Amino acid sequence: MHAFDVLGDPVRWRVLELLADGEQTSGAVTDVIRAEFGISQPAVSQHLRVLRDSGFASVRAEGTRRFYTVEPAPLREIDAWLDRFRRFWEQRLDILDTELARGRRARQDRSTNREDMT
Repeated sequence: MHAFDVLGDPVRWRVLELLADGEQTSGAVTDVIRAEFGISQPAVSQHLRVLRDSGFASVRAEGTRRFYTVEPAPLREIDAWLDRFRRFWEQRLDILDTELARGRRARQDRSTNREDMT
């Protein structure tokens, strides 16, 4: 399965967001996903399996509990692919940063002028 097929599913996207905060038990992930998406425990398990089989997550067993964690390698591959397209938005973000800085300076100038008047 292609990386964007894996990440294109909102449930798997959310599972990865949960795992990005640190290792999670399958039960903890299932509780959140069931509450947010209203899907069954077996359906959540299927999404976890897709993430594991595609290399986006790994699992370790500890007794009867299963702990899932994010695997960074596929995310690095996506980041490398996206690198070809960054030029399309980086310039705009630089412009936005400049405008935000101008706005902050203007607010500071107005605040300083008011203080000088008092």
